[in-house]
Amino acid sequence: MGMIPEKTVQEILDTARIEDVVEEFVSLKRRGSNMIGLCPFHNEKTPSFTVSPSKNLFKCFGCGKGGSSVQFLMEHEGHTFPEALRYLAKKYNIEIEEIASSKEHIEERKLQDSLYIVNQYAQDFYQKQLFESDAGKSIGLSYFKDRGFREETIRKFGLGFAPNGKNIFTQQALSIGHKEEMLKQLGLTSQYGSDFFRNRVMFTIHNLAGKVIAFAGRILTNDKKAPKYINSPETDIYNKSRVLYGAYFAKKAIRQLDECILVEGYTDVISLHQAGIENVVASSGTSLTVGQIQLIKRYTPNIKILYDGDPAGIKAALRGLDLVLEQDMNVKVVLLPEGEDPDSYLQSVGASEFRKYVDEQAKDFILFKTQLLMAETANDPIKRSELIKDIVSSIALIPDPIKRSLYIRECSTVMEVSEELLVEESNRAVALHMRKQRQEERREQRRREREQQRKPQSPSRPQEGPPARSGDGYFPDAPPALSEEEAELIDGEPATTAPPKRAIGNEFQEKDIIRLLIESGSKWHDEAKGINIATFILSEIEEIIDDFDNPLYGRIAKDCLQRLVTNKSVDTQYFLNHSDTEISKIAVDLIHSPFEYSPNWEEKHSIVLRTQPMPELNFTKDSEQALNRFKFSKIGKMLKVNQERIKKAQEENDWELMQRYIKVDLKLRASRSELASILKTVIPPPTA
Repeated sequence: MGMIPEKTVQEILDTARIEDVVEEFVSLKRRGSNMIGLCPFHNEKTPSFTVSPSKNLFKCFGCGKGGSSVQFLMEHEGHTFPEALRYLAKKYNIEIEEIASSKEHIEERKLQDSLYIVNQYAQDFYQKQLFESDAGKSIGLSYFKDRGFREETIRKFGLGFAPNGKNIFTQQALSIGHKEEMLKQLGLTSQYGSDFFRNRVMFTIHNLAGKVIAFAGRILTNDKKAPKYINSPETDIYNKSRVLYGAYFAKKAIRQLDECILVEGYTDVISLHQAGIENVVASSGTSLTVGQIQLIKRYTPNIKILYDGDPAGIKAALRGLDLVLEQDMNVKVVLLPEGEDPDSYLQSVGASEFRKYVDEQAKDFILFKTQLLMAETANDPIKRSELIKDIVSSIALIPDPIKRSLYIRECSTVMEVSEELLVEESNRAVALHMRKQRQEERREQRRREREQQRKPQSPSRPQEGPPARSGDGYFPDAPPALSEEEAELIDGEPATTAPPKRAIGNEFQEKDIIRLLIESGSKWHDEAKGINIATFILSEIEEIIDDFDNPLYGRIAKDCLQRLVTNKSVDTQYFLNHSDTEISKIAVDLIHSPFEYSPNWEEKHSIVLRTQPMPELNFTKDSEQALNRFKFSKIGKMLKVNQERIKKAQEENDWELMQRYIKVDLKLRASRSELASILKTVIPPPTA
């Protein structure tokens, strides 16, 4: 792949809508002009992740991450800058005519993408074997068609067949240039050079972006020595505890229906999806993990779990569901008729009856568990007391105290135990659970500290990432280096809480000037004269551009001035995608506020802002006011410096120099008085 021209980069950035991109991965709800959801970058229970369609950016007020669509994809999917651009180009059907790049660059990119490339090749190989080889058609295709899968479904889910030869796949992969090292790393080839998957039907596992990350192979013969399923090993791109089968195909339906159906097997997911029930994923035969639960929680807090009608299996599965409650999910359980699994029951009754059954039979998890276990302990007081403790321990895991109290009330009726007793037991269990959590957090903190101490101190790395857009239009593949604040985040949570830094000098006024340059620099201040906001502001402060108290704000102002001098635009997207991560981060922080002008003033109360344009459209007046406040504060600083000069000249009896400084003082005071009148502010009295 080559480099992406600057013109195409700009088209992609201008076309991409942040809400479209984020909604593929996070469930968002409208709140005023913004959208809000649970942050995918750190574990939270109260939404602090905000998307602003009008500003075309995201911001989490919990962990601090924010930026454009490109930054979201780089953070969430681990894309490089060019990969994120290509993802967006594909999404919005923007053709990329790439500039030819060097052989070294091609090799570097191939190395970075090699794991995905090899996996995609493997999927294509297995699917070709399924549809074109004699064994694939007679064994694999027959199996899938017997399950009722249509051809378009088979192709959509990337189903295939692994032939029975010793190294058919490995030899073909090597013959077209794939490296044996990569084949072994992905678990496609064994350490002895033979095919890992042989004579099995193949299920492809995708990540949330639709890339192939792993495989599962099912044997169809009655070989008791061979496992029914074998899976790819964990790799740099596949962590099974954070992956749910079918999530890529289900995420849109889960978000729309605000509910996720969880089943056990691959074929269950495919059958339900083909029948139009698309909000379904599978844990692939393993117990649910916190990572998988949090993956579902990105899209909905509501989960419905389908169980085969086997009481022994259900009881075993229920033991692992306390994790779901602990993540504050709303859990319902559906028990299928005995001897049925989701796939078989769907085939026997059809899609509409299946939906009806699932909706009618869904029971709240706590009450389902209580009723199931109560039947076994009816006449045994010892088992009954153990049951009560078991149920209470599950209720204690629920973070929401209101939910806990409602469950206690319901369970007291079902178990015929006083509510006061259950409340007392619940409080004791909650306290115990919180104590265990704190102990675990302390152990984890100590583990991190030990790891940090063992790490060798390395020199600071050079800055990486996309450079500020310039005429060459070239972008490297490395993501931006982490800022200090981002580096301090461990598992999405701040490692320490530092006291806020106090603003120095004229920092507040400088910050407002920089906010305007970033947010409105390209907008017109006087369209008739061809003067935009950036030109208006920078022409007024050019002489004192080296006098910014805040070094970062000074760098941004100089960067803007340099772009104007070279006839380049000063626009928001430039700052949001800046190579300097300090600048891109401050850009997000400055233009995305947790507060917004409520539309209810007009919609509910018919109160309209008449004296001026709406805040987001009032950049001309805003820039004039900000510039005057900036000048007012700078003149105040200049007066203090000049006063020191007068005092020094007086002490040295240099009357001529003192007279010159007094004239400067008078001019500065006159200018300050004029600005004070415009700003309708009071000049502060001189300090002693």
